[in-house]
Amino acid sequence: MTTSDLRRPGIIAAVSLAIVIAFYILREHWSHALGALPYLLLLACPLLHLFHGHGGHGGHGHQARHRETERERISS
Repeated sequence: MTTSDLRRPGIIAAVSLAIVIAFYILREHWSHALGALPYLLLLACPLLHLFHGHGGHGGHGHQARHRETERERISS
């Protein structure tokens, strides 16, 4: 969302309504929400593994080590 999106009356009304509904649900059903919290934490673990992405593994230095061993093999 950009700041220009937040100026639209429809978006402001929808966000305000969502906040009011969330407040009502949590106020009336706080014990149920706390009862589900451990399960939500357990569910978050596999979801983080699924949606984290696999592109972040290149920064561990594996490519640099592979290039060094490749150079040693070629020079031998």
